[in-house]
Amino acid sequence: MRIALFSDIHANFPALEACFKSIEGQKPDAIYCLGDLVGYNIWPNEVINEIRRRGIPTIAGNYDQGIGLRSDECGCAYKTEAEKDMGKISISYTNSIVKEDERNYLRTLPAHIKVEFQLNHDKINLLLVHGSPRKINEYLFEDREEKSLLRIMEQADADIMCFGHTHKPYHKVLPTEERENTHYRHAINIGSVGKPKDNNPKGCYVMLTINHNSSILNKDTVQVEFIRFQYDIEKAAKAIEESPLPNEYADMLRKGG
Repeated sequence: MRIALFSDIHANFPALEACFKSIEGQKPDAIYCLGDLVGYNIWPNEVINEIRRRGIPTIAGNYDQGIGLRSDECGCAYKTEAEKDMGKISISYTNSIVKEDERNYLRTLPAHIKVEFQLNHDKINLLLVHGSPRKINEYLFEDREEKSLLRIMEQADADIMCFGHTHKPYHKVLPTEERENTHYRHAINIGSVGKPKDNNPKGCYVMLTINHNSSILNKDTVQVEFIRFQYDIEKAAKAIEESPLPNEYADMLRKGG
């Protein structure tokens, strides 16, 4: 089974359209969205409605939760006062343009999705979260200590855990010795469709392949492919510059950071 996973669109409709075009070319068996549909750009309603139209199972991101609750707080970890001030403008603007039906959709999104596979006498649990299983806005960066990441996955009973929120893609294989065998777990940050932060302005999503012979005892039987795609960055950036949103968000799109 080939599963397409994408996240963190952040109201960037041109990026979402390009993402879907790329995904359609891959012909996956299933598609999931890991949240943060809104914020930082001008098309939150268009993004929400396109995902709804396609019937894509979606979980709530921290920004979705904030807008769904009509909050002035998105749960984002801004580092400076300038970033906090920009963030206030973004969530205020997003709250002002999101329509009520779309807001209600965000409010009712599930926190997690768990998919269980029964293969070769193995059970493989795929867990989809936004930040982490513990907290919607917890950042799981690539430099996190592996023992900590492994503990989070073990507590959540996740063999494959896919998440977003940091906008920085990576894949870590975490082995643990169990009796006479090694149990392999996969931690996968799927990156961002509409607001990359890894110094690559191209959008990103993941194609996860679970084979008929996939096993928790063989790390190579689960494949993870990061797919980058071009989109009309200038259209998205100029939309920001022509809106009440801070121009800095347009520069971030152009730089991928």
